[in-house]
Amino acid sequence: MPEKRTVPRKKFNMYLRVLDDDTGETFGHMVEVSMTGFRLETETPHEAGKDFYLRIELTPDIGPMPYIVFIAQSRWCKMDLIQPNLFQVGFELVEIHPDDRQAFMRIMEKYGK
Repeated sequence: MPEKRTVPRKKFNMYLRVLDDDTGETFGHMVEVSMTGFRLETETPHEAGKDFYLRIELTPDIGPMPYIVFIAQSRWCKMDLIQPNLFQVGFELVEIHPDDRQAFMRIMEKYGK
């Protein structure tokens, strides 16, 4: 199948937890990141086309705020080929405050490879 993505992703070289902003529970862990989205490894599948309110807790080297909050839409979901108890889920950023976007970009620059 041909690649549909127009913005390249970077592999993530850090174990970054993404939280459900409503419950505070771990939603998944980031494994790839781009300017417009990211891929998470999750324990549960997520249907495509659904919006999620998510949060990433920040370290002081990324920004002065303790976390960033954003809305991301799930674009696709597949069972992991190596660990069938995990799922790979692609997300597109839908809404993010400009200051939080700057922090998101610093995350990509610092930890993406």
